[in-house]
Amino acid sequence: MDGTTRPPATPAQALSAMDHLIAAHVIGQQELARRLGVNVTDLTCFAFVLEAGENLLTAGDLAARAHVTTGAVTGILNRLERAGYVIRRPDPSDRRRVRVAAVPAAVTRVEAVYAGHYKRLTDLFADYDPAELAVITDWFTRATSLAHEYLEKLNRNDPEEEC
Repeated sequence: MDGTTRPPATPAQALSAMDHLIAAHVIGQQELARRLGVNVTDLTCFAFVLEAGENLLTAGDLAARAHVTTGAVTGILNRLERAGYVIRRPDPSDRRRVRVAAVPAAVTRVEAVYAGHYKRLTDLFADYDPAELAVITDWFTRATSLAHEYLEKLNRNDPEEEC
């Protein structure tokens, strides 16, 4: 919507609003995962598989994206495979590796669970003009990068490094 006046906000108010958004989405993800019969980490990994599309991920790719060990990814993939969400395919260029593909019926199931929420978010984004959407997208992208950096620092567990 061009010309929409937004209420003023301070960085502290923005941080509080972000905290509330994250909390609502964490709780929502837990509920959606429960409805889909998986845990949140497994659902997150399935989302990475979906995002990759035809460019199938390896277990190592998935471990890096989820910030877990390759051993943990093996357990995640075992659970997702048993639940009918993914299948493992041999890597055509290296038979020692496997690639992970989404099961089409699982994609349909997950998309149906998220459809209403994504529709409401899409409607909300329609309230913003292209310049505002560019700022929102830039902020999400940069905040995600900061979150990944923070996770890496936490995973290093270096007492000398400030988190």
